[in-house]
Amino acid sequence: MSEATGGRETGMERAVERAVEHAVFGGARGRREFVRLVGAATASAALASVFPLAQAKALAQDKPGPLEKKDLKIGFIPITCATPIIMAEPMGFYKKHGLNVQVVKASSWAMIRDLSINGETDATHMLSPMPLAISLGVGSQSVPYVMPAVENINGQAITLASKHKGVKSAADMRGFKFGVPFDFSMHNFLLRYVLAEGGVDPDKDVQIRAVPPPEMVANLRANNLDGYLGPDPFNQRAVYEDVGFIYMLSKDIWPGHPCCAFAARRDFAEKMPNTFKATLHAIVDATRYAHDQGHRKEIAAAIAPKNYLNQPVAVLEQVLTGVFPDGLGNTRNVPDRVDFDPFPYHSMAVWILTQMKRWGYLKADVTYGKVAEEVFLASACRDALKALGHKPPAANSVKHTFVLGRTRVFDPDRADDYLRSFPIRKA
Repeated sequence: MSEATGGRETGMERAVERAVEHAVFGGARGRREFVRLVGAATASAALASVFPLAQAKALAQDKPGPLEKKDLKIGFIPITCATPIIMAEPMGFYKKHGLNVQVVKASSWAMIRDLSINGETDATHMLSPMPLAISLGVGSQSVPYVMPAVENINGQAITLASKHKGVKSAADMRGFKFGVPFDFSMHNFLLRYVLAEGGVDPDKDVQIRAVPPPEMVANLRANNLDGYLGPDPFNQRAVYEDVGFIYMLSKDIWPGHPCCAFAARRDFAEKMPNTFKATLHAIVDATRYAHDQGHRKEIAAAIAPKNYLNQPVAVLEQVLTGVFPDGLGNTRNVPDRVDFDPFPYHSMAVWILTQMKRWGYLKADVTYGKVAEEVFLASACRDALKALGHKPPAANSVKHTFVLGRTRVFDPDRADDYLRSFPIRKA
């Protein structure tokens, strides 16, 4: 950043910074744009100032070169959101891309975060808000992270205890004790959205606390919780154990919303660019395989064992196929109850950042688009999809539609106006 501008970037400096970023993470088109902008000599110098030249060249290749490291540990929480990361081990996707990966089970999101920050895992399953929060130093020490792929879209639900079968709306939930997996989770932000749209203040009218997903059903049974907005299989497991019912699927709040993701410390991507790219290719490959409904029962069997999800295959099939009992006497058929789409739209990150701001987690002002671009590596995912023979989205950002209550369209270019439109907010 230029000292001559008092800590403010000039337009040219920001253009160079973006071009360097895209040249490293964005493939051939980014390299051409960068060279056109600053010239070949300046391009080489700029890249060398950010990364060792050999690493920059490796990251810019369309396919991974020789791997710097083949034996990796990747952390995960035992939930269906992690399906691509988990299934890639028993179903051979990591090996297909030249890697020997051990997936490492963690019991909570704080544990996942700490294992990753401390370097005990090379890459990790994370809730999609987590790499944004950690990069900004919100709720933890500040460590730069990148998130080149979403793992799952949809796939969450509000589950209520069986005693609350008479609940008709959020207004009936005043005084409830809710669980969410983590403060920096889509679950927390979507639950708050549902409550606030129903006129219920999530900070005054209910209690919301973090509960590790594997403990949610037990807390519901023990009457420690009235409900939770949580990941599967624990919504379906509550029905399976006859202690709760599925009140609302998350797809009925924001269809196609992101939830979990593949993330890594930025220095892993920088120091081991070929390994990073190979890992991304393996996970995107698995994600696209999981997208096919015809593979869901096979996947359920692969991820059910004790060292992975440790769940009945029948429960996982109900989640992954979308044919399931809801605990209210109905058998529902919702094929997109959960889906798998790896593309990390910048607009998804911008919405998450507005909710961090809305509910007081993010105190400082940030440039939403800049943070989204630095953390959600849409260009890297686009290149991986192309390399694997898939057609990626053309745009890095899109408008998103929320269908619960009054339909709202989120325009990432008018994020502040969107944030100001809500009557219930902290900020």
